[in-house]
Amino acid sequence: MVDKKVYDLEDRLVELGAMVCRVAADLPRTGVGRHFSSQLIRCGTSPAANYAEARSSESRRDFVHKFKICLKELRETLVWLKFVRVLEMGVKAPLADAIQETDELIAIFVTSIATARRNEKSSGRKQ
Repeated sequence: MVDKKVYDLEDRLVELGAMVCRVAADLPRTGVGRHFSSQLIRCGTSPAANYAEARSSESRRDFVHKFKICLKELRETLVWLKFVRVLEMGVKAPLADAIQETDELIAIFVTSIATARRNEKSSGRKQ
């Protein structure tokens, strides 16, 4: 039996990537808008792919490393989304929803990394 919870996080990351792409598509075709769009698409879509890699990691250390990459990309996504909000760039896509979801996913990854590290220490060995 497949555990549905395993796929929930991946689905959320894919949906975030889609939200970020919609925000990026709404940005003005100015130099700043194109720059923000490019950055958002890169960092907003990569956590889903990195999470997929983490699920097939070869060790706990590898798992933590890949989760840390996801976290870095999510934090970068949050910063770019905040730039768009602060600059009031006329985005009609659900910017507030994307910011909230990114914030929630950051919290999930911070907790997951801490748990994996704690489990690594309690196992008494590095994998």
